[in-house]
This record gives sequence, C-alpha cells and structure tokens, in this order.
Amino acid sequence: MVNKVIHKTGIKKGVKPKVLVVLGATASGKTALGVKLAAELNGEIVSADSRQVYKGMDVGTGKDLAAYRLHGREIPYHLIDIADPRKSFDLAKYQKLAFAAIEKILRKGKLPIIVGGSGLYLQAIVDNYQLGQVRPNIKKRREREGQAAAELFAELARLKPEFARRLNNSDRHNPRRLVRYLEIIEAGGDRSLKQPSPYDFLILGLSHSDKIMRERIEYRLLERLETAGLVAEVQGLHQAGLSWERLHAFGLEYRFISEHLLGRLSYQEMVEKLTTASYRFAKRQQTWFKRWQKQGALIKWVKNETSARRAVSQWRRAV
Repeated sequence: MVNKVIHKTGIKKGVKPKVLVVLGATASGKTALGVKLAAELNGEIVSADSRQVYKGMDVGTGKDLAAYRLHGREIPYHLIDIADPRKSFDLAKYQKLAFAAIEKILRKGKLPIIVGGSGLYLQAIVDNYQLGQVRPNIKKRREREGQAAAELFAELARLKPEFARRLNNSDRHNPRRLVRYLEIIEAGGDRSLKQPSPYDFLILGLSHSDKIMRERIEYRLLERLETAGLVAEVQGLHQAGLSWERLHAFGLEYRFISEHLLGRLSYQEMVEKLTTASYRFAKRQQTWFKRWQKQGALIKWVKNETSARRAVSQWRRAV
C-alpha cells in the first residue's frame, strides 16, 4: 500500500510534489550543499542520518548545527535531536517521521530537501518501503527472548545476506530491532518491498576522488578531536548513563574513543584506527549508493555547487 499523503500546497492534481535529496559519504560536504540549496530554493532540511537523531551526540555525528545558519538566516531542519540515545530508534520510526516532515514542509509551500548518508534511511523514503504491514509475531518473539544479538544477526544473515550486510553497528547489536527484521522477512515482507512513491525525487550525489575524501576525513577528525571536544563528548555520554557497550554499538568515533577511555588504546592508536575506519566507512557508503543505482535509483552525481544548481534548475522546470 502506498503511503497516504494529503497535499494542501496548490499543486496541480496528478502532479507529484517535488522532493530534493542530497546524499554523499561522510565528510563529502552534503550538509553545506543542502543548506545553500535550501536558502536559495525556499526549502527545509530533513536529515537522513541514523545517528544525528540522538540527543547529545553532536560532535561525533557531525551535526554542526551552526551550518544551518547562512548569512544570518536560520534554515529549518527536521529529525535531528529527537531521540534518547539510551533507547532504540528504528527504521520504521524514522520513515514515519520523515514522511510527516515532508508533508509539513509541503503544506508550507516549501521544498523538502533530504540530506544524509544513511543509505537505508534514504531508500526507505525514496523507494517507499512498506515497513508497517507485518504484524508482530508474539509466539516467535517469546521463542527468541534471551537470544544474543550475535545469534539473531547470524540468523538474519542466513535468510537475507545482502540486507544483513547493509545494517549499521547500532542495528547489528540491537536484539529487539533484529527480531523485528526477522519477523518481516519470515512473513514474506522482504524489507526491499517497495511501492511507487507519491513524490517526484531528484537525487543529487556528491562525489570526490579517494585522495580528496581521505584528506577531508582526516582534517575533520582532527578538528573534532583537537578543537570541538569529541573525547569529552564521549566521556560525558558515559557519565550521563550510556554504557560502554551502548557507545561501542554506535560505531566509529564512539567505539574507538570508548576503547581509548577504557585504556585499551593509546590516543595515537585511537586516532590512527579511527581515521582508517572512517575512510573504510565512507567507501562502504559509496558502494551502497552504487548498488542502489544498479537497483534503479537515478542518482545525479555532482562535484560542485554549480553542477548541483544546474541539475536542480532542469528538474524544477520539468513537469
């Protein structure tokens, strides 16, 4: 069933409302581009980042809320700082809130601009995944009570290896979320099931060479460590009640800095391992986007603001 939407924006009947997507790997500059386009096109940002939904995880997730102020003007954003990091936040919840945000922006007569690098979150919106159609299997849930996340993930990988490979660390270590994924798959509701979207999407992808990508990742990481207080943020989250295990599950910065604070890695070892892991993560994001293209996603790759504006202009003129 297609997600139901009601538009009050004066859009002609039968014409799909336009929604812009700006995606890219970590440190690609997608937020800066999205904000500039929002300022120029009377738009608002909908974040598609699986970690920026959490409160208090600011430096490590690269929220950089100051970036949403441009020339003294505040660019509205949605789905940032909306969840408690001590509690789970799953894809279905994100999708529901994202569709609600898109509709809210459209009712204002403004352009929704989805910005992020979390592939599964982006696909859930653009491909209109049907996530709420499978009812919970109470009997199966009881049978799986007490199973470790590793066991559940192994079962998921056996049933749907490609989907399992896509999951981020938070999903892989969350038993409740893994049980729900298994329910959907076992009921025949493959998470790749999609329906036609009620929106007309333009997907812009920011692309850089490996050399530039590595340089941007290294520069941003050092700035966060030496200036923005990234280590202090992780320490503060632990003191606020997040276990080391929970921090570890968030991956990358939270994983390696936790290891450093526990005395398992020296500061220099932590920096080196985190830099390498961040680069590999960016490569996996790029692989995801390319695979999505092979599945039918129409991604317009751009290298700068000029080419992005040109693509948006052509798209907005098209009916």
